[in-house]
Amino acid sequence: MAMYQITERILSDAREEARVIVEGAANTAAKLLADASARAEQVKAETEADVKAKRESILEKRAADVRLDSAKRLLAEKRKVIDDVYERALARLCALSKEESLLLADRLLTEYAEEGDEIVFADTFRYQNEVSLLPIVKAKNLRIAPETKHFSGGMRLNGIKADKDISYGALLHADREENQAALAVEIFK
Repeated sequence: MAMYQITERILSDAREEARVIVEGAANTAAKLLADASARAEQVKAETEADVKAKRESILEKRAADVRLDSAKRLLAEKRKVIDDVYERALARLCALSKEESLLLADRLLTEYAEEGDEIVFADTFRYQNEVSLLPIVKAKNLRIAPETKHFSGGMRLNGIKADKDISYGALLHADREENQAALAVEIFK
């Protein structure tokens, strides 16, 4: 009997030790599982935040691209309008009446021509003979080129020191450089 009690005591202690080991393992497993779940939730939350931030970044970039493209198109359309204004101005200068053409030619020659310059007319300029009879031509001893050239209306001056482009296209180009911003403000206000 004593042997039976010893065996029973050993078995009882072993069962108790096994129960403690199993309980400890279950607690450790539960703790590991809870930690893993918490880490998984944390990684999930971080991943969702990353995805949300990247999505917002992509959407903002696309919105910025759309705004930039829209601004480029608007600017291109505004440039077309200003181009059209200057094209119409050139057409109106080329279609000036005889009196207006002679007044403009006299003013340009008075302001820009130097003694002995040669006047080269555009092949579309209609009043070459009349300009050659202006008093300023004789006063500055200006010469008339034997041939006309193809350019945007009006005339050019070939000089001893320098050539001057006082054609209608050059005058409008200079005006555009100087007044384009103010013109745009006036047109697109």
